[in-house]
Amino acid sequence: MRLRIAAAALALVAGTAGAADAGAGKQKAALCEACHGPEGNSVIPANPSIAGQPEQFLTTALYFFREGNRKDPQMSPIAAPLSNADMNDLAAYFTTVKRVPKRAASPGAAAAGPALAQKLMCTQCHGPELKGTQHIPGVAGQQIEYLKTQLTLFKAGKRADIDGNMTSAAQALTPKDIDLLADYLSGIGAP
Repeated sequence: MRLRIAAAALALVAGTAGAADAGAGKQKAALCEACHGPEGNSVIPANPSIAGQPEQFLTTALYFFREGNRKDPQMSPIAAPLSNADMNDLAAYFTTVKRVPKRAASPGAAAAGPALAQKLMCTQCHGPELKGTQHIPGVAGQQIEYLKTQLTLFKAGKRADIDGNMTSAAQALTPKDIDLLADYLSGIGAP
């Protein structure tokens, strides 16, 4: 079932991505920026930054919210009326904006985080700089509270992913690991 849903989302992206208009996406982005911050750089710790995310990831996430495969009290009703063109335009815009990390990692996380990320093979899916690839989100410079929440949900089996890799990887995490990893990841790229 998950793979059929993912195939439908990927077909949406492949079928209309060439027609995506970043300028139109910028015009449509005002509602997104209310929660995700100016140009998609969140100022609310519990909300993700969407600036600089891979275009395919953004379109797929919006599709999942629109179709009800992923539910959120704020995102689901916002995504429900979006057309395929709207989703592609928004993704085309936000992928062009640079993510600006809000904080540096603590010294302990900066020292121990890379080894934990390597042990968990985070770069295998999220890319060598952890900025995301295709339908996999970037986690570098993401909001710390958002990262903690998502990792906790994956560990508890309450957040689904297309292939189950995140749910599987999160099983080995202790609460201390989650805090350390979120601290480290959120500080990547900070000045």
